[in-house]
Amino acid sequence: MDGKVTLVTGGSSGIGRAAALTFSREGAKVVVASRSAQAGEETIRAIDEAGGEAIFVRTDVSEASQVEARVAEAIRAYGRLDCAFNNAAARGGAFRDLADFEEDEFDRVVDTNLKGVWLCMKHEIRQMLDQEPPGGAIVNTSSTSGLGGVQQAALYSATKAGVLALTKSAAQEYAQRGIRANALVPGPFRTPMLEFVWEKTSEVIPGGSPSDVEESYVAEIPAGRIGRPEEAADVAVWLCSEAASYVTGHSMIVDGGLTAWGR
Repeated sequence: MDGKVTLVTGGSSGIGRAAALTFSREGAKVVVASRSAQAGEETIRAIDEAGGEAIFVRTDVSEASQVEARVAEAIRAYGRLDCAFNNAAARGGAFRDLADFEEDEFDRVVDTNLKGVWLCMKHEIRQMLDQEPPGGAIVNTSSTSGLGGVQQAALYSATKAGVLALTKSAAQEYAQRGIRANALVPGPFRTPMLEFVWEKTSEVIPGGSPSDVEESYVAEIPAGRIGRPEEAADVAVWLCSEAASYVTGHSMIVDGGLTAWGR
């Protein structure tokens, strides 16, 4: 990744922050984007302290103008765009049955998780086609929840299934123009979002605790543990690298074997 310019959304925590650090460690110049300026700047400081090069651009991926400005800022700073890891996602769309969600929640979740990925790809692809030499690699974060649906997570699951379709469509449309598109499909990883899920789930279990919920998750994973964000980050970086030059339109499932029985 030496000298490559990479965009990372959702880079303020979890898999996104781990990916930003990994891209930097492998030699890339990183543009970190997130809604949280304070947390995003913490990622930049971590990269700086490790000897890397990065900038932060505050971005709400559901807003087209901010997404376009984020790409423009990357070009202003570094001159081109080689890779993009579209990882930002909203917490909503879960913990209720499908018919109990309200329309405004549907709109919020879709705007971030699905529309946001489309907006990112739209402006990233345009830049990758216009630069010289043209081309690049895009990785979008889906979820094992998007592989077949999850009870009480209908909206979140639907958006993550949509991310897979966007990714596969783009892979076919742009392969001959030098752009690869793949999806990272993570299972349980120890991130603030997963810890939030454990906490919310424990609230409906009499006498339950987040640690009890964690144990039930682990019991379902053949690998016998929760993944580390760095393990997902390594996969995202590999998919963006030249080592994956013949890989496009792929859904890379990284879940410790959780969904192996039904793939």
